[in-house]
Amino acid sequence: MTADNRIRLRAGFDRVAPLYDRIRPNYPPELFDDLAELAGIGPGSRVLEIGCGTGQATVVLARRGYDVLAVELGARLAAVAAARLADTSVRIQVADFDGWHATERDVDVVFAATAFHWLDPATKFDRTAELLRPCGVLATVTTEHIAGGTAGFFRDAQVCYKRYDPNTPPHLTLQPAANIPFDRDLGHRYGPPVFRRHEWNVDYRTSEYLDLLRTFSPTLALPPLTRDGLLRDIGALIDGRYHGRITKRSMAELRVAHRL
Repeated sequence: MTADNRIRLRAGFDRVAPLYDRIRPNYPPELFDDLAELAGIGPGSRVLEIGCGTGQATVVLARRGYDVLAVELGARLAAVAAARLADTSVRIQVADFDGWHATERDVDVVFAATAFHWLDPATKFDRTAELLRPCGVLATVTTEHIAGGTAGFFRDAQVCYKRYDPNTPPHLTLQPAANIPFDRDLGHRYGPPVFRRHEWNVDYRTSEYLDLLRTFSPTLALPPLTRDGLLRDIGALIDGRYHGRITKRSMAELRVAHRL
């Protein structure tokens, strides 16, 4: 992904902030148990969250008693998060982390849930390491759409994507979690990472799944008429062949590494 594409795509989520908040699934609760165990943190621990979005993970961090400062690129996303977190002590700053002038250092954990890949790959490891206390932790969460669920639908839907999105990879198929490699690249500022993975299913009616697609960066990047056509055809596929309901299987992966 070029730098221009990365910057353009990551800005798209802010346009659909209320929908993003309503339709994106929450992270598995066990993931936060893993975070506490692997990072060795508890109530009062200082956490800097990058890209809090609408606060879906942030609210869990707050409920666990962590002292959280969140940095969010999108003003609309941050406003939704602020409303969700109004009864907590979480502080939110609207800023691009890549150029953010840090107001706090020596934090226990830098945390990013489905946001770390949007940062500048040339600087993100150095920038996060500089904000951590000695032996502090970088914890990132990635999510993957994996094999399972309504497998026939996701195979059939590729025909729709190829029709409307020229960037659709050929012969794209969903992989089981065991086939997805672990990303161990953390530059030279961190020790060997530890990984924990969790899988789960979510059922969607046609309208719900189309709303979910409206929050994905590839869909947001399409021209409006093209996007409308894609969503129309996918909706017709779900209604006509899958009785108006499909199941999506996902995996969330937590990666934890200590600063050297």
